Amino acid sequence: MKLVHYKLRKEHQMQKYSTIIGVIELRQSGVGYRTTKKRYNIGNSTVTLIMNRFHELGLSLEELKAMPPKKVEEAFYPPENLRRAEKELPDFFQIHQRMMAMETPDLAFQWLEYKKEHPNGYQLSQFYKLYRDFLRENFGQDSVSMPVERIPGERMYIDWVGDQPELLTDPATGEIHKVHVFATTLGFSSRVYAEVFLDEKLPSFITGVVHALEYYGAVPKYLVPDNLKTAISKHSKDELILNSAFSDLEDFYNTIVLPPPPRKPKGKPTIENHVRFLETHLIERLKENIFTSLDSLNKETQKIIAAINQADFRNKNDIRRTREYAFQTYDKPKMKPLPSGSFTTCDYKYFLRIPDNYHLEYDGHYYSVLYTYHGKPAMLKATMSEIRICDENNRLLCKHVRSYKDFPRYITDDSHMPPEHLYYKELNAHDGAYYRRWASVYGESMVTLIDRILRSVKHEEQAYNSCKGILHMCNDVPRHIAAEAAQICIDASACKYTYFKKALSRLVNHEPTGNRAAGHLPEHENIRGRDCYQ
Repeated sequence: MKLVHYKLRKEHQMQKYSTIIGVIELRQSGVGYRTTKKRYNIGNSTVTLIMNRFHELGLSLEELKAMPPKKVEEAFYPPENLRRAEKELPDFFQIHQRMMAMETPDLAFQWLEYKKEHPNGYQLSQFYKLYRDFLRENFGQDSVSMPVERIPGERMYIDWVGDQPELLTDPATGEIHKVHVFATTLGFSSRVYAEVFLDEKLPSFITGVVHALEYYGAVPKYLVPDNLKTAISKHSKDELILNSAFSDLEDFYNTIVLPPPPRKPKGKPTIENHVRFLETHLIERLKENIFTSLDSLNKETQKIIAAINQADFRNKNDIRRTREYAFQTYDKPKMKPLPSGSFTTCDYKYFLRIPDNYHLEYDGHYYSVLYTYHGKPAMLKATMSEIRICDENNRLLCKHVRSYKDFPRYITDDSHMPPEHLYYKELNAHDGAYYRRWASVYGESMVTLIDRILRSVKHEEQAYNSCKGILHMCNDVPRHIAAEAAQICIDASACKYTYFKKALSRLVNHEPTGNRAAGHLPEHENIRGRDCYQ
C-alpha cells in the first residue's frame, strides 16, 4: 500500500484528524449524511470529499489510525507541491499490537519483518523515528517501553464519553434531555463497559466504577481515571492527592488508583480510542430509538456493549480474537476476585474549615464534631443511613445517624460540646413536667410548691431556674425535712425560692420556723379579728 497525496481544492477547508476519522467511522457504520455533517458541523461536500479520498488512498480505517494524526491530515489535505510518497508506510498499528503481545518487545525484530515484505522500505533508523512519531502522536510519548505496560489484568481505564448526547425524552412534555455516558475499558482485552447517568457528579462516577467492577467480576491492579476533578484532588509531577472517594475505593477493593501524567491527554490511549469508538458504535445506535426512562436507556446500552465485546477484531491475526475471549483468556485470570459485600457509595462534601459552632451542614441538617476541631479542614461522607465526618487525612472523627426530619436541624452529640455549652443545654433541656416529676420524689407538698411556682409567672420557662434551685437544695437533706419546708411555704402562701431557702435553713439548724408570712397575723386570744368590728 502506497500513501498517495492529492491536491486540495480551495473551496474545501482543511479538517482535523478527529473529524476525518469520525466521518469515516460514521459512514462505515451506516450513519447518514445528515447525522454525520451535524455531528461534525460540516457540509455534504466535505463528507463526500473525505470519503472519496479515503477510497482513493486504498487504506483501511485501522491503517489510518496507525498513522500519526498530522500525516493523516496531510494525506487528505496535502500542502501544495507535495511530492508523491514512494515508500511503503509501515503498519504501525499492527506493529504496536504485536509489541504489546510480546513478553520482551523488540522493535528491531518488527523492522526485519517489515523489510521482508518491503525490501525498498525505510531503513532501521528511519523506522525507529517513524515509530516514535506514531507513539508521540497517539500516546503522548515516544518510548518503546510503552507497550510493556499493556499487561493482562493490570489496568482499567475510566472516563466520560465525549459530549452529552440528547437521548432521554420526557414522556409528558416531549422535551429531550442530555445524558452522560460513563465508560471503562481493560488495557489488554479492550473489554468495554458503559452506563448512562444524568450528571457527571461524584456519586455517579463512583457508582459507574463499582458497577464496572461488578460487570468484570474481578479487580485489576490499577484503576486509571482521567485527571477529573471528581477523582483527583491534586496531581502534579511531585504530588498526587486522591479524592477521598477513590481513597475509599482503594481500601475496599485493594487496588491502586493511578491517573495518567497531568497535562498529557494522550497518556491514556486505550480509553481515548474507545471513547471515539463508543461515540460511533454506541451513541449513534442509541440515537436510533426513543427512550423515556433512564432504565430502558441503560438496558439497551448493555445490549449494545455485549455485542461489541463479542464482535471479532478486524485484524484477523490479533491474538485476542474478541474482547470477550481476550478477557476470559488473558485478563480475568490475572485479576483479583471481588471482595465480599458491596461498596457503599457516599455523597462527599468538603469543608475548608470547621465552623466555630463545630457543626457541618448536609441536606439542611447540622452534624456535630468534637469542638476542638473547629477551624480545621474536614470531609463529610453521607450515605442513605449514616453521616461520617473525617479529617483532611480521611481518618474517621465521628458518626451520626442521618436525619430526614424537619426538626431538630442540629444533630449534636453531647460529648462533642465544650463544658459551658453542655451546662446551658442541660439548663434549658427540661420543661415543667420534668420538674413536677422530680418534685414527686419528696411528696405531695413539694409537688404543690413547684406547681404553684410554675403557675406564678406569665411564662412557665421563667420559673425553671427557681424550681431547679429548690430541688437541688433538697439533695443534701432528708426527704421529710424537704417536704416539711415545702409545707411551710404552702401554709404561709409564700411559694418562692427565697422563702423555701430560709425555711429549709431553719429546719436544718433546728431554729423556730413559725407560720407567719407577710400579710398574715398569728392566732392569739388578745388579737381581735375583723369580725369584732362588724
